[in-house]
Amino acid sequence: MGQSPFLEKIRNIMRTKHYSIQTEKTYLLWIKRFIIFNHKRHPEELGEQEVTDFLTYLAVKRRVTSSTQNLALCAIVFMYKHVFERELTLLPDTIRARAPKRVPTVLAHEEALSIISHMNEKYQLAFSSLYGCGLRKAE
Repeated sequence: MGQSPFLEKIRNIMRTKHYSIQTEKTYLLWIKRFIIFNHKRHPEELGEQEVTDFLTYLAVKRRVTSSTQNLALCAIVFMYKHVFERELTLLPDTIRARAPKRVPTVLAHEEALSIISHMNEKYQLAFSSLYGCGLRKAE
C-alpha cells in the first residue's frame, strides 16, 4: 500500500531541499499525526486554530517534552510554508510544553574524597587536582 499523493508531494519537496532521510521520516510522521488528530481533514482546509489545538493537545494530554512539541511544530510549519506557500502564526493561547529542569548529580565532598582515597596512587594526584579545581568530567 503506497503513500498518499499529498504525503508523497511533501517527501519530494524535502528531497529536493536535501533534507536528511531521518528528518523526512520524522516530519511525515508528525504531519500524519496532525491530519489524524483533525479527523483526516486535508491540511489545506485547516489553519492556525487547528495547529494551536494540536500543539496544546500534545502538551496537555500527551505531555510531550518541549523539544518534541517543537519538532511537531517544525514539521507543520514546513508543510504550510513549502506545500501551501503560506506562513503560520501561532495563536497566543497555544499551550507550550515546558522543558524539563535538569538538576546535575554531584558527589558530596566526603564521597569525592572517599573515591579518590580508593584510587591507585598514580591517579590520586590528578583526580585530587581536578576535584580541587572544580572541573567536571567533560572538562
